[in-house]
Amino acid sequence: MAAPGNAEQTQLQAMEEEEDAGVEEREMESDEEEGMGVENSEDEEEESEEDDKENEAEIQRLEEQLSINAFDYNCHVDLIKLLKQEGELLRLRKARQKMSELFPLTEEIWLDWLKDEIRLSEEDSSREKVYELFERAVKDYICPDIWLEYAQYSIGGMGSPGGIDKVRSIFERAVTAVGLHMTKGQTLWEAYREFENAVLSTVQPPPGRIPSREEQELLNTQLERIHTLFRRQLAIPLMDMETTYAEYEEWSDKGVPETVVHLYRKALQQNEKCKSHEEALLVAEPPKLAEYQAYIDFELKEGDPARIQIMFERALAENCLVPDMWTKYATYLDRQLKIKDLVLSTHERAVRNCPWTMSLWKSYIQALERHGADHQSVSDVFEKALNAGFIQATDYVEIWQAYLDYLRRRVDFSKESSKELEELRAAFSRSLDYLKQDVEERFGESGDPSCVIMQIWARIEAHHCKNMQKARELWDNIMTKGNAKYANMWLEYYNLERAYGDMTHCRKALHRAVQCTSDYPEHVCEVLLTFERVEGTLEDWDTAVQKTETRLNRVNEQRAKAAAKETNMARHEEEKMEQRRKAKADKKAQKKSQKSSRGGEKRKAEQDEYQEDWNEKSAPKRQKGNGDNNTDEYMETDTGLFGRNAPSGNKAAAGGAKHAQQGAVVVAQRHNDDQPELRDESCSVFISNLAYTLEEPEAKLEAVFERCGPVKQVRLVTGNRGNFRGYGYVQFESAVSVAEALKLDRTEVGGRPMFVSPCVDKNKNPEFKVFKYNIAMEKHKIFISGLPFSCTKEQLEEICKDHGTIREVRLVTYRSGKPKGLAYVEFADEAQASQAVLKLDGVEVEGNKISVAISNPPRRHLMDKAGASRPTGETTPRQVYGSRGRGRTQLSLLPRSLHRPAAGKVENGTAADRAPPSSTDGAAANAAGEPRSLSNSDFAKMLLNK
Repeated sequence: MAAPGNAEQTQLQAMEEEEDAGVEEREMESDEEEGMGVENSEDEEEESEEDDKENEAEIQRLEEQLSINAFDYNCHVDLIKLLKQEGELLRLRKARQKMSELFPLTEEIWLDWLKDEIRLSEEDSSREKVYELFERAVKDYICPDIWLEYAQYSIGGMGSPGGIDKVRSIFERAVTAVGLHMTKGQTLWEAYREFENAVLSTVQPPPGRIPSREEQELLNTQLERIHTLFRRQLAIPLMDMETTYAEYEEWSDKGVPETVVHLYRKALQQNEKCKSHEEALLVAEPPKLAEYQAYIDFELKEGDPARIQIMFERALAENCLVPDMWTKYATYLDRQLKIKDLVLSTHERAVRNCPWTMSLWKSYIQALERHGADHQSVSDVFEKALNAGFIQATDYVEIWQAYLDYLRRRVDFSKESSKELEELRAAFSRSLDYLKQDVEERFGESGDPSCVIMQIWARIEAHHCKNMQKARELWDNIMTKGNAKYANMWLEYYNLERAYGDMTHCRKALHRAVQCTSDYPEHVCEVLLTFERVEGTLEDWDTAVQKTETRLNRVNEQRAKAAAKETNMARHEEEKMEQRRKAKADKKAQKKSQKSSRGGEKRKAEQDEYQEDWNEKSAPKRQKGNGDNNTDEYMETDTGLFGRNAPSGNKAAAGGAKHAQQGAVVVAQRHNDDQPELRDESCSVFISNLAYTLEEPEAKLEAVFERCGPVKQVRLVTGNRGNFRGYGYVQFESAVSVAEALKLDRTEVGGRPMFVSPCVDKNKNPEFKVFKYNIAMEKHKIFISGLPFSCTKEQLEEICKDHGTIREVRLVTYRSGKPKGLAYVEFADEAQASQAVLKLDGVEVEGNKISVAISNPPRRHLMDKAGASRPTGETTPRQVYGSRGRGRTQLSLLPRSLHRPAAGKVENGTAADRAPPSSTDGAAANAAGEPRSLSNSDFAKMLLNK
């Protein structure tokens, strides 16, 4: 028995040893895991420290950027997010405070700030600061959620002395401000009733105890408050009114009074009227401007001021950067409600949201004066307006005019001298200096070319102050600024002298006007003669007649010379055009005669003729649009070293086997073009601006356009020797592929941007243009100049995306694809573009200081229609220079005998007398005094004569 027992004992000992070994192994593994955990924790701490360092560096960078440009809205938002992430509560509070001083904060930013401050107030037991913050929040925008948060926060302090009354006061202000909000107002009313029900539970006596008289009065008063809240809510058209009505029926012991039922039904009818507008807002995408505008117009017709106000506030909460909406709202308040606090607070919010809009500042200044604000307040608003950053020079002139008008209305002119009068004169003087220094330096123009501000100042000095000496000094200054050539300026000064001056200065002004006026000299001459008829002596009359006759004779001579010069230039242009047309016809006829003489190559000649017609008639012109350039871009159609009018004598002589081999591909291609079924314009696109040296162009183009759909054929336009001409046609199997192919416009092929246009026969549709040049101001688009040539589209989009929603970014390039340093960025609306101009103008990009402005392309002269003669009186042809421009150092290689005198400058005899006639037609033309072109025989005769 011992043996088995020993065996069992041995087995048990072995099992215990295995267990001990397993425990030790597990302990070792546990120690290793703990060690790894420590290592992982250390790695996480290191990563966290690195993140903290990166965030701190980014915070410092944002703070430095704001110290340079405090009006960078997005920079404020990024800084607040980082500080909140890092838990820097004190710095976060300061950042929010700075941003709120410059901009109205959105509902989301306010709610985050308020919730953070509420948590801090619970620790510090300080609620007054939170109340002040709520008061600031409800002034920025009318937001139901902020009012609800305000009321609920106040409920927490109802246990303090006067706490219940404070809560009721806040709730009353809330339902007054946003209680008419159809979709969110109901929540506020329900919260108000719940509060009153909670108060009711505190004044009800315990069950079974009869309340005292005072308790019963408190109970009845509280019940009446709840009844009143139900009645008020049911009289307002809100969403889900039926539920509120059913709740009132269940709550009221005496049922619903008839008066409440009547008001409830009336509100239901109003709700039905507004239902379509609310549904339109519900399905529309932000910013819902058109839907809000229609809703506001509806409420304006209904005529309820409270509902009109809430609709404006709802619209502005989502369209706070739309100046027209603020203008419409402020105008309504100014003319209809006229409540001082409401009007002034709305004007203040308007300029904080759209500080770049001059008209809002102007209305604000007028509203302050209208409601009796103190002078210092008006002056402070005006100074803020000057620093708002308007986008036009004329805006500064108008805001100065508004402020000067305000100062003039403060002056009591019955006193010879007063503090207000001196302040007015100082303001006029400062305005002139400001426009000359600040505005002209920034915009390159004064914004007040007619000197309207100086005219007003002169009239005030003459009319109110009886100071004609100062008025004359001002008018002398006005005339020295380029206004002396305008008749209306002289007549304005003459009328001022007539009203407040004397006859001597009137006569002097008219005499100067006759000498200086260039736009309407006849008018000022007539005024001078009329003046002398009424006021002058015979000697004065004779002087006036002599001066006016001399002046008018000189004016008529100048006009005659200008008209003759213009006529001659126009005729010269017409002759040049006729010569070009004739040379082209002769060249074509010569080609046809040469081709017809070679009978063995008759088929090839027909193909060449067809190819030329196809090139000239079917190749559409391209024109840059949307302000890319001031010049049209036409398809390149070189015809050799000498251009289109090059002589073709030696060109047709090249023949032989080599020529036939080079033209084989061309003939095969033209043979395909002869088949009508292979040339479908509805399924084709025209491609151009390709490099002449492009290798295997057909294969490359087919590879490029395969992504748009099955390609039927690629027809490349080639010269007579088979060389690629840089343009051609791509035809698809289906017309659906054309739209996709047009999206490849400006795609780089062989280092050049490829132009892709619809394929249109110019003979059938001569007025067709792929792009039209926009000559109107595009307020939703900005023009950027001064960009570095290395700037890419992605970099520019990154720079501009913080200022609004970008629809398109386009870099302007040459035909070769090289950048010009110009770009156009299209935003979703005008407000975003205006903000971008305000924030980006003058910013440095890779060391280049860029200029940003609203896109306003210059007007262009329209090209004359084909075959139409150019009017001589309306169009002034541009001067034609040589191939090297108009440099004066060029040597003329033309013999002196061939130099022709310019029209209108011949002294001894006319041009017709000096030119040798060569034919009857030429003699007739010379007799008529018209210049004509010289033929080769004329040149030969002139050389032989010499």
